[in-house]
Amino acid sequence: MAAVAVHQFAQCITCHAWSPDHSMVAFCPNNNEVHIYKMIQDKWEKLHVLQKHDQIVSGIDWSARSNRIVTVSHDRNSYVWNQEGPDWLPTLVILRLNRAALCVQWSPKENKFAVGSGAKTVCICYYEQENNWWVSKLIRKRHDSSVTGVAWHPNNVLLATTSTDGKCRIFSTFIKGVDTKESKASTSSDSKFGEQIVQLDLSFSWAFGVKWSPSGNTLAYVGHNSMIYFVDDVGPSPLAQNVVFRDLPLRDVLFVTERMVIGVGFDCNPMVFAADKTGIWTFIRFLGERKESASGSKSGSQFSEAFGKLYSQSKHGMSNDAIEPSRARGGIHENCITCIMPLKQPGLSRITRFSTSGLDGKVVIWDLENQEDLSDYS
Repeated sequence: MAAVAVHQFAQCITCHAWSPDHSMVAFCPNNNEVHIYKMIQDKWEKLHVLQKHDQIVSGIDWSARSNRIVTVSHDRNSYVWNQEGPDWLPTLVILRLNRAALCVQWSPKENKFAVGSGAKTVCICYYEQENNWWVSKLIRKRHDSSVTGVAWHPNNVLLATTSTDGKCRIFSTFIKGVDTKESKASTSSDSKFGEQIVQLDLSFSWAFGVKWSPSGNTLAYVGHNSMIYFVDDVGPSPLAQNVVFRDLPLRDVLFVTERMVIGVGFDCNPMVFAADKTGIWTFIRFLGERKESASGSKSGSQFSEAFGKLYSQSKHGMSNDAIEPSRARGGIHENCITCIMPLKQPGLSRITRFSTSGLDGKVVIWDLENQEDLSDYS
């Protein structure tokens, strides 16, 4: 079994993030607060409650180098939290949004962070030393709907976004005085801030989580149509693949190696995707064990099977008793998994541990170290 620890923190968890040493976890229990817990003598104890937002906290990211927490909320605000002694002190970020902030992520160098919003804009926030505050530059008029996901390229300049308009886009976020010329030279083109590098029209439905591979050579994102998309050689002529699976849609993804991706979502069970030596991506297996339920024990399965038979009869004018029954969902998680976070181990180039949280209020830690059938993709 890949899961090594299961923690029931709340009735529902919106998002979570880990401290740099993984000793503390911050999460939103589906309200306007952020709770910080620490493992003390084999027991999780609540240390802090961050209270500043007025509505649900929709995104949390904890910087690995500077030990700062950034939060965003449906109240259209963002705060950067700095620990001073035993307390966490908030600093308001000027986002200039008229709709909810939906997601947030620190850049690799942690001198910027990106905020996706329901205002069809992306805020690139950075710290102004002379004024002692966080300000933002907006990427406007590029998205046709809400921005649901943001992901930084390892070069600290390129940013990938997903949107409910079904598209994945890549922008340049070079800010003079914040980024160095070396990072700009490593990008595919000499582009200015907010310039769109490429637009990927692979999905015909809402697009959600997006991530870069560790090298930045491959991009993965998911759609609400039970498909996952992989893009190599991002630029004027990208190479794209899509993998269709028969299960419920995904919400987020994570590269654990260059050739292996973990997807999480409505199926309540992490899914493993991997590329063979020729670069072809396929679905490998579910990471957790599935619950086996007796036939007809779930009302949802009964309804699905009955509806399938009714639809078949009305369409073909005959019964279809051989229809495939609905497969049992889930495993450890009992509701949709909305967030997946890496637990990077010092000295290792690949990710062997990660955590997931979902609408069931659980945070589950997964270990890939002893999964022999997945060792070929490491």
